[in-house]
Amino acid sequence: MFCKTKTRTVFYHNNTRCISSLKVVWRKDPALDRAIEHDKRYKQCARVVKEVLNEPGQVISLRYLEKRRERMRLKVKAETFINQNPGLFDVYYDRIKPKTEPVRFIRPTDRLHRFLQEEQRIFSENEPFIVSKLCKLLMMSKSKFLSADKLLHVKREFGFPNDFLVDLVPRYPQYFRLTGSPGEGKSFLELVDWNPEFAKSVIEKRAEEESERMGIRVRPNFNVQLPPGFVLKKEMREWVRDWMELDYLSPYEDVSHLDQASREMEKRSVGMFHELLSLSLHKRIPIPILGKFCDEYRFSNAFSSTFTRHSGIFYLSLKGGIETALLREAYRGEELVDRDPLLRIKDKFVELLEEGWRKREEQLRLKQEKIKEGMQLLASKVGVYQHSAPNGASGIRSNLQYISWMQKHVENTVFPMEVTGSSPRNSLTHALD
Repeated sequence: MFCKTKTRTVFYHNNTRCISSLKVVWRKDPALDRAIEHDKRYKQCARVVKEVLNEPGQVISLRYLEKRRERMRLKVKAETFINQNPGLFDVYYDRIKPKTEPVRFIRPTDRLHRFLQEEQRIFSENEPFIVSKLCKLLMMSKSKFLSADKLLHVKREFGFPNDFLVDLVPRYPQYFRLTGSPGEGKSFLELVDWNPEFAKSVIEKRAEEESERMGIRVRPNFNVQLPPGFVLKKEMREWVRDWMELDYLSPYEDVSHLDQASREMEKRSVGMFHELLSLSLHKRIPIPILGKFCDEYRFSNAFSSTFTRHSGIFYLSLKGGIETALLREAYRGEELVDRDPLLRIKDKFVELLEEGWRKREEQLRLKQEKIKEGMQLLASKVGVYQHSAPNGASGIRSNLQYISWMQKHVENTVFPMEVTGSSPRNSLTHALD
């Protein structure tokens, strides 16, 4: 059921027809909002892991990690987080400085180290795919180069390795060249050579595949999937019909000759957003991140209205107070069906997390059983004592009250963090000085 409608007024002009006020209704899509919600816990765990891995020796004291909660957007205490996710870190005691009292440190578990090795293997297997993605981003840009800082900012959206600029890029001089000087906003990644194989959009490839299968030429165009209950007004239906009849303009074509306010440029912009979302890991990108590339990709200042105006192609989610553009055709309900090969890394990480969660649930179950057994034993002793003293005794009432309190609170028992070992003496005890 779709709810929470909003109306956005779209102003649009062209040479053949003028629609000065098109009212487009925004409708909440609960299924696609849930798709975003599913990743919250995974992303939180990934942020904490990244924080620890960036430390010298990949170790950090629990006290120092607690001070970084705000930066990591961690809503619970660091100790609580580690208890809730036992597959990520080992806890041990060590000294921050010589002759100081030992304090608790955390370090990656062996399971997390194995995951990191698996992550590198998946990156290596998909390196040609990653190179093609990076080339496509450069080929779609106006000047065929992009800010290195901006690319680093969106690396997780597209699945690039952390060190892709210093490790991957230098190994492909036929495609890439780093220019400029060190410093924020001063270095750029430039396209060296145009590869025609990369200059085909997802829509063009799909049309070619359909043409081969059907034996007739299929025009490249967008899949329009209006959500249930979504009805376009007559004026908007006519505009969309005429707009769909326009020739598809590839995001890799030079469109410098087009008027920014023309219908053709509108179609090219939709094609650009479609291709960018198709290249992203989850087929969705937050609007603030897309907004960083307005100049490079010739987005208008009001580009976010495109996602509402073309609600059959995109969905604009407001989940979490952040506008996020999603590609409708990539989802079936809340499930992502158009899966990027690099999502195997996320799958492996989620498996690691779930293994730890199952272990924690089993530990909690066993500890709760022991507490209940202790309660039953205490109750039996109180019963014997009460039987031997029929007139009552001063301690019986307090014991019964204690048992009642235990029954109420046993399910909410929080157990202390398990210390899994001590640090070897040759470890980096001064890493945090």
